[in-house]
Amino acid sequence: MHKENIDTKSADFAALLSAGGPIVIDGGLATQCEAMGCNIDGKLWSGVLLRDDPQSIVAANRAYLDAGARIVTTASYQASRHGFMLEGATVEEADRLIKSSVTLARQARDEFLRDNPDAETPLIAASIGPYGAVLHDGSEYTGDYAISADELRQFHLERLELLDTSDIDLLACETIPNAVEAFVLSELLRDAHNSSWISFSCRDATHLADGTPLVEAAGLFAEHSKVLAVGVNCVPPDIVVPLIATIREAAPEKSIVVYPNSGEAYRVEDNTWVGTTTPLQCERAANDWIAAGATIIGGCCRIGPEQIAAMAQSVSNRRQNLRNA
Repeated sequence: MHKENIDTKSADFAALLSAGGPIVIDGGLATQCEAMGCNIDGKLWSGVLLRDDPQSIVAANRAYLDAGARIVTTASYQASRHGFMLEGATVEEADRLIKSSVTLARQARDEFLRDNPDAETPLIAASIGPYGAVLHDGSEYTGDYAISADELRQFHLERLELLDTSDIDLLACETIPNAVEAFVLSELLRDAHNSSWISFSCRDATHLADGTPLVEAAGLFAEHSKVLAVGVNCVPPDIVVPLIATIREAAPEKSIVVYPNSGEAYRVEDNTWVGTTTPLQCERAANDWIAAGATIIGGCCRIGPEQIAAMAQSVSNRRQNLRNA
């Protein structure tokens, strides 16, 4: 792909941000795939569907577009050369599967626009998950990595180069729990063709999962030319508002992206979730996040299309109230 085309598409994200008003993104891709009956057990998690059931990825992306998402993420969060090669793939096969996540998201968008010709064109964000996601041991929620900065750089560079030169609109670096990983990404993203957002995994309202103060990690991106939004994801919804305040302090010129999980508790011993989050709760929470300063809102684990539709309705109601004021 020619660089001038990539730069033009990157401008779409900047234009969407500068247009004003909150932007609703998707929810948990794996959550929707599981709801459709897909088996994503194993170390590849939802990435296994790129190999075994790609049309389920299209259907999941489409479900969020139908719910009102303006940005959908690719199924590349946990996809990596290392992971696919452990399953017997060659380097070439692994790279093809990772890049296919973009093709599948574009297919969902094309189908959505065919059925909704008056809709604005949604954007496609290439999901860049943390190193811990590939380990499949929960370390994206602890930041406890036994890996050097150089090894982290090589890990991310391989996937970034594949996805950054694909037909995407932006990069979404997600669930980053570790200060060293944040620094590595801050360097790599400066050389990216596409603009991006970065969102952190946090243990509380002021610290990354590894204990680093959030103001320090977010501050790495305060003047970053390619990172247009900074935020958090897969955190409990009850700490989102104070997290927004922390990010506004650290990176006051950046848009803020928040997409928490449902707040339910996961029990490792029997692979079940305890608790619930209703669409009405999501609608009210979306209003709170926007009032606190969030520009981009959505959901992560256990947040599906029904909850995203409630957030989209909240945004629509907000716009209507502003027009009527």
